[in-house]
Amino acid sequence: MDGMNEYDVMTGKEGGMSGMPERNEADEVKAARKHFSRLGGMYILGTIVIFAVNLIVEALIQLMRPEWMGNGNISLMISVLPMYLIGMPVLILLVRTVPKETVERHSIKPGSFAVAAIMCLAIVYITNFAGNLITALIGVLKGGAVQNQILNATQSASMWTIMLYMVICAPVIEEFVFRKLIVDRTVRYGQGAAVVMSGFMFGIFHGNLNQFVYAFTLGMFLAFLYVKTGNIKITIALHMMINFVGGFVSSGLIKMLDMDAYMQAATSGDMASLMEYVQANLAGIMAYTVFLLFVFGMMIAGGVLLIVNLVKRRFVLERGSVVIPKGKRFRTMIGNVGMGIYSIFWIVMIIVQLFM
Repeated sequence: MDGMNEYDVMTGKEGGMSGMPERNEADEVKAARKHFSRLGGMYILGTIVIFAVNLIVEALIQLMRPEWMGNGNISLMISVLPMYLIGMPVLILLVRTVPKETVERHSIKPGSFAVAAIMCLAIVYITNFAGNLITALIGVLKGGAVQNQILNATQSASMWTIMLYMVICAPVIEEFVFRKLIVDRTVRYGQGAAVVMSGFMFGIFHGNLNQFVYAFTLGMFLAFLYVKTGNIKITIALHMMINFVGGFVSSGLIKMLDMDAYMQAATSGDMASLMEYVQANLAGIMAYTVFLLFVFGMMIAGGVLLIVNLVKRRFVLERGSVVIPKGKRFRTMIGNVGMGIYSIFWIVMIIVQLFM
């Protein structure tokens, strides 16, 4: 391996022997900033296409079949299918024009996968609780509840629609777009840079604060697993499991509880009505109680595992072939034209959603 630097080891190209002059630190930072700007630019262009396609489809539906928008299944499909069938493919084509590096593949043992799954669930539920607490406080300050768009969308949709959207389509597309595409194009600047950028860009893309907190933290953890394994199938499987538990199972249990009937009984002030509701929905209440116990168990077990791994320093992030100096990382990675526009656009969307 003599005569080869770190970048050369990753690319398989011999270094220090071609006679080409080495680039200084200022040149490397300038090139990195341009690279991140280009990446952000492709994502904001893809975002514009997604919004445009969705608006066109919704406008056509309103003109032709406005009654469809009252159907929960059709309404959800209209909001996601144009994005997945047209918008996301265009975004992928745009991002693939940005140079990438291949992440080295490593296997993962079944036991390690199970541990990662428990930690994923803990991250989602702990940070989701934190996100809901923040939005609840904001709701108190503004004098009205902050709308949870994903919850509103799934409440009126059938379980099969939720399964297709949340458990099958979303994990596959989101892991490819926000894990593989981003990590492959940022890992040269270090695994830490790739993990943070993947989590950040994934989190704000959701466009609401309810999901941003857990999407950001989960996105970073899944990006960490990807940079260590180079296998996107692993993060897709974990993402599917999370959405199955947190989306499909929880939605099914909530539907069993008949929340409209509960609110009527609870607000009536009549204990007999409340007891009648409990008797009529006893199976759903027991099932949801078991689910809550499972959630708390995962939060405790996963939280302990995360702390142990942090204490033992097992979350090691390797330096890249190009090192961005401390003090210049934010400006290089985020404070550029492309990434700045992408960030500002989605931050504005999050703020707007808070006051809807």
